[in-house]
This record gives sequence, structure tokens and C-alpha cells, in this order.
Amino acid sequence: MGIPGGDVWIVGSHSTAFGKYPDKTFKDLTRETVLGVAADGLVDLADVDFAYVGNCLAGAGFGQDMIRGQAWMIELVDEGYFPERVPVMNVEGACATASMALHSAFKDIKSGESDIVLAVGVEKTYLPGADQDPEIKARMFDLFARAVDQEDLPRLEEHYRQVSESSGVPFETGPGRTLFMDTYAMQAAVHMQRYGTTQRQIAAGAAKNHNYGALNPLAQYRFETSIDAVMEDREISYPLTRSMCAPIGDGAASALVVSGDVFAGLPESVRARSVRIAANSMSGGKYRSVNEPGLSRIAVDKAYKASGMQPEDVDVAEVHDATSFCEIYQAEMMRLCPEGEGGAFVASGATGPGGVVPINTSGGLVSKGHPVGATGLSMIYELTTQLRGEAGQRQVENARVALQENGGGVIGLEEAACSVVLLERGD
Repeated sequence: MGIPGGDVWIVGSHSTAFGKYPDKTFKDLTRETVLGVAADGLVDLADVDFAYVGNCLAGAGFGQDMIRGQAWMIELVDEGYFPERVPVMNVEGACATASMALHSAFKDIKSGESDIVLAVGVEKTYLPGADQDPEIKARMFDLFARAVDQEDLPRLEEHYRQVSESSGVPFETGPGRTLFMDTYAMQAAVHMQRYGTTQRQIAAGAAKNHNYGALNPLAQYRFETSIDAVMEDREISYPLTRSMCAPIGDGAASALVVSGDVFAGLPESVRARSVRIAANSMSGGKYRSVNEPGLSRIAVDKAYKASGMQPEDVDVAEVHDATSFCEIYQAEMMRLCPEGEGGAFVASGATGPGGVVPINTSGGLVSKGHPVGATGLSMIYELTTQLRGEAGQRQVENARVALQENGGGVIGLEEAACSVVLLERGD
């Protein structure tokens, strides 16, 4: 076993391409990313002593509950790619699911309980036939509404009514819309009212991320666009247009995490590409007022304290832009810019190529895609790639410290859970 409190290293990281894959199964996606992470880390999976597999929608959408990870890994065990008798624990936490898998792996190693842990996130959010059949499409969108408190929906609705009345910002929902996009739209409208943030500033972030996504071979959307084109796209829920919102899609991502003892015994070629987890913090949501900072602020402050790092140390970040407003808000919550100045910060180019802190170089959720149970580890993959200096045209020069923020579910005006990870280049 490792030394409790020792360093924790990511020695392998992998993500599939994200997209709509009606012919790929959960087992197909799991196989692709597990074999991919093994090849990337050049570490024998036979030495893995625990695995966490994250997923959200396999039960509700595809009928696989209870033993998801075990079912998807068993053929890899049968074929000798993954060791027998290794515990596989299933993890679920809405859009933060994959980050919870990584957090669990991190704690196992930090405690000395394990030496080599595999973290996996696998998701299919696209129901075959949804593009042709309105009923299937409606059922597909209904799956996402499960990430709220189903036993007390009136409380959530009343909370939004109160915020609407106190802020003078209307809250609307209805057929053909989703609660999550309507929630984000309300948050954006409140921010616009309080700080003067504009729809065009939100569009600037969306255009920047789509242009990053055009350079990412794993992104679901790979096209360049302009601020004007984002503004002119179909409205989803004002001030959000379609180009500002993450798409439906499928995919998987993973990380192979090891203790300092294991890391020290690896070949130099592996150590040179490894990334240290400097901090891995989480926080929980609540019904907060519009005047309180969000739960991600709590998580990032814990991460800065645990790592000894400061916001100015961050060279590159991936934040949870389920809508492009979120990048503006999370830049503030991560203390990368002052509160209320996120719109101007993003629109200035500070989060783009050559900017002060490039954010969402993967294309973000709006371009890279957002298969909810895989998203957090796909963000880790992008940041690991950046710290290795292997991001090609997306590369942030001399990136040494990276930050991930990944939220999931809804409690009032914020997520139900949030992960913040700080990564550091190993050399």
C-alpha cells in the first residue's frame, strides 16, 4: 500500500471522441476508454486494485441498473485485459459523476488504501430515433429532469418564483424546453441585471469555445463560428441561443491514478508525461440567495488552500459551461477575475488563445460535448494533454498548472455537487 498523505499522480488519461453513437453500446465505449488509458499510461492494468465507474442514464434510458460498471467491465476481465476479483464501484452524481469517480480514486490513494486505481466515466444520452420521433426526443430530454429533487419539486418552483419576483427577472419554462437551460437562462438574466453583463459577452465565450472545438479532433462540434452567428442562432431560453448550449451526445473518458511509491518505480518515459493532482476538492449545493457565491467558490477555495496555490498560478482551465454563461460565472467563482467582471473578462479575449487564462481549450461542453457521466474525466483529459504539451494548435504555452471545475445536478440556483481539481506538471 502507498504512504498515507503522499502524492497522487495521473499516469494515464483518455477520452473517446464525443458524438451521437446509436450503434455503440456502453460496453463498446467502456472498452475503448479502458484500453485507451492503459495504452496511454503504459501501466499494466493487472496491477489495478480498485475501479470506479461513473454513469447516470443507463438505467433510466437503457435498462441497465445496479451493476453497470461490473456488467461493462466483465468482458475485459474474461479476455484478460482487466484483472479478476478487482472491486468495481458504481458512481453517480449527475454531470459531476466522472469527477466523483476521480475524487474517489484520489482519496483511496491519498489514504494509503490503494496504489493503482482506475476511474472511468461512460455515458449515452442520445436515444436512437430521437431525431426522427418527437416522442423519443421528449423522453430523451425528460431523462435530464431527474437531476433535481423529485420528491419536492414545489420547493424548487417556489424558489424560482421568489428569485424572479425579487430580481424582476421572469422565469419561464414550457414544452420543447428543459428545466436546466431555463435555470441557466434565469441565472444569466440575473447576472445581466446586477452587473451589466450582455448577451454579446456570452456569445463571445460561445464563439471562442466553438473555435477551440474546431481544433479538437475529439469534439462533437468541429466548426468555427462568429459572435454574430451565435447571437443570430435559434433562441433556446433568453438570453441563451442554441450555440451557447451543450449538445446531447455519447462518450467515455478515464484516468489511471497511482501513488507516489508506484510513480517512483515507473520508467522515466511514463513519469515525464505524468501529472500530479495537487488538490481535489468537492462541495455540496444548497438553496442559496442570489447574493451568495456559488458552491464552486467553496470548492475552489478548499483546493487553493490544500495545494498552496493561488488563482494567479493557474495557466489553463476547463470549467463546466453547460451554457456559455457558465464560463463567465465560473471565471468569477474560480477567482480568475473579480465578481461581476466575468463578461468583460471573457469578451476581452482573456480566456482565449494567448489570453491571461485560456479556458475550455477543448471547446468546452458547448463544442466538445457533454455526455454527462463522462464529462468530468474528459476535462481532466484535456488538461492533462495541455500539461504534457501535446494539445497541438490548442496548446497553451508553458502550461504548468491547470484547474478543472465540474458541477452536477440542481439545487435551487446552483448545482447539487461540484468538483474542483488542481493539476500540476510533473517536471
